[in-house]
Amino acid sequence: MTYKMFAAIYVGSSEVAMRIYEINGKKTFRQIDTVTKIIELGKDTYNLGYLTTKSISDICDILNGFKDKMKEYQVTEYRAYATSAVREAENSEIVIDAIKRKTNIVVSILSNSEQRYVSFKGLVAKYEAFHQVVSKNTAFIDVGAGSVQISVFDKNNLVLTENISIGAVRIRDYLSIMNKNYGRLDNLMTEYVENDIVTFRNIYLNDKEIKNIIAVGEVVNSVNRIVPELLKDEKLSREEFNILYDKVVSMPPEELSKKYGIAYERATLMLPNIIIYKSFLNNSKADELYFPKVDFCEGITAAYMSEGSRVVFEHNFQDDIVATAYNISKRYRSNKNHIERVAQYSLDIFDSLKKIHGMGKQERLQLQIAAILHECGNYINLHDGANSSYFIVANTEILGLSHKERMEIANVVKYNVLYLPSKEKMLAELGDCNYILIAKLVAILRIANILDKSHMQKIDNVAFSIKDDTMVITAKTNEDIALELGLFEQKADFFEKVYGIRPVLKIKRSV
Repeated sequence: MTYKMFAAIYVGSSEVAMRIYEINGKKTFRQIDTVTKIIELGKDTYNLGYLTTKSISDICDILNGFKDKMKEYQVTEYRAYATSAVREAENSEIVIDAIKRKTNIVVSILSNSEQRYVSFKGLVAKYEAFHQVVSKNTAFIDVGAGSVQISVFDKNNLVLTENISIGAVRIRDYLSIMNKNYGRLDNLMTEYVENDIVTFRNIYLNDKEIKNIIAVGEVVNSVNRIVPELLKDEKLSREEFNILYDKVVSMPPEELSKKYGIAYERATLMLPNIIIYKSFLNNSKADELYFPKVDFCEGITAAYMSEGSRVVFEHNFQDDIVATAYNISKRYRSNKNHIERVAQYSLDIFDSLKKIHGMGKQERLQLQIAAILHECGNYINLHDGANSSYFIVANTEILGLSHKERMEIANVVKYNVLYLPSKEKMLAELGDCNYILIAKLVAILRIANILDKSHMQKIDNVAFSIKDDTMVITAKTNEDIALELGLFEQKADFFEKVYGIRPVLKIKRSV
């Protein structure tokens, strides 16, 4: 059996960890060794705004130690990721550069949505009960150091995800200074957390009855140390969770650490974590909470395995992204029939141009999401829907899309309507977005959108074909499509500038 040794490295807010895995020919992986160093990087970032020179030096020392372990196991590939403590630090680029210079390890900073997506992939890959649990309405509560990601599943599909800035380290450090003068810390934390959880419930959960909660975060493994007798099936009932809650609330971190063998720094995070889970439990109709033993390094390994289709998951992650986009469009009262029609036309055009445009599966998905969300801003401002759509997409997390990919989609929905300036005139707003990609997707979306400009689905059937320097669009209809015909040429001009071929609309009357 062929196998390779792989290392997953996690530079987190309260630890730097490495897990060594054996990946075999059956497309599975098993853990061989683990090294974890507790280091509270989040305390620097959330209190000071940057990582100190000492913290950077400590990270490098730890990673150099990891390199020795990787040599010992003859690791051939690795992935190293940093999350919010590095991502939110003012000197994040300096940190990553210092790590590369001093350790020769390349660490990539994950955006929030990428980080949560990696966690999600680990859960799907390693938690055997996942599909059984999410067959009912389920909330996936991923508690990080700086924020909480709440993702909701509806019958196996991820339908919404939202990030709230009430992470465990942020809460602990912000409120602990008030403890001596303003009452019990657990009461302060509960009130602080409850406001955001109630707001989330009122906005997103009015029509959803959450039956299960999956708890994810750096302290989940510590929960098993406190109530091992209750977690035989990795789940707790409401009554059993209250037993856990009472134990954590009644003990200071020093006692938790000593009694249950939990690292002190991790013990200080137990209270805010448990309070977040408790608050969500109280604001839902969940019957049970699940605490799967899946850590972030397993997510890193699962994400690596999915690169280049090394492993095929039973769960379709792309369906989750599309379902989330449709849920956003529903929230902003988009015309469902129209966006479905435009999305299909967009994909059909994309596929007909596959020998010309040079784009792949991810760009196809970005086009589909742009088509689904292209008019969501009309709910806010009919006069300036394009800019409103841009701001909605730019500021709404879609699990599975990087920040860059989401911003590219935001620009596509904006310039679907507005004039697309030259790259030089857009440099300030582009950031690291790909201008050519935006132009290519805009050109397709404009044609797809104009084919249903009336929003009345007058065209029964559309066929796309490429002939020489022309894209022939054959539309079958008996309706009056004067509006679509009248505006088509203007959109065709831009398409021709981008692709060098001219779209031609031909009408075929139904018999």
